[in-house]
Amino acid sequence: MSTRHSNGSIVAGSILILFGLLALISQVFRGVDFWGSLWPFFIIGIGVLFFVGMFLGGRSVAGLAIPGSILSALGLMMLVQNLTNYWQSWSYSWTVLLISVGLGIFIMGAYTDHPGSRRAGIRVMEVGFALFVVFGSFFELIFSLDHPHGLGQWIFPSALILLGLYLVVARSGWLSGKKPDVLEAPEDPSQTPQ
Repeated sequence: MSTRHSNGSIVAGSILILFGLLALISQVFRGVDFWGSLWPFFIIGIGVLFFVGMFLGGRSVAGLAIPGSILSALGLMMLVQNLTNYWQSWSYSWTVLLISVGLGIFIMGAYTDHPGSRRAGIRVMEVGFALFVVFGSFFELIFSLDHPHGLGQWIFPSALILLGLYLVVARSGWLSGKKPDVLEAPEDPSQTPQ
């Protein structure tokens, strides 16, 4: 039996197991609108299958971690939104997809033992997290002034403070012991001895 045929059987079998488990759970919880509430598990399952393909295919298909992390994060995000019925969070939760791209790049770099990819993945995740905090703060604080005392009114200001502290500390070089990058005024050429 060839490896390609064996891998295809494993992926097909995994899909059948996923559908079977979903159908079985829907039978156990008959009174619950299972498909209406938990349909994002289907998207999460497809994302997980990309990771299965990555592990079966070896290092040459490590790039499957990127769509796997995107689909898994998308499914998790939709699951939370579906369970909470808070679809307005799409105004800023799209940044989670950027974070998931960074996570996929990081996983790909870790799987192939490529430090450059791991660093690039971390940078993309940092940018995605910063955008999440900025856009989340904007939409949750500015556009929800008529909803007093929500959890977002505590989380997002705190996250803004932490993000600002991180930027100040990282830029200043205090943690690494380096002097901060400060632009100095150039010397006046008329003042230099000749």
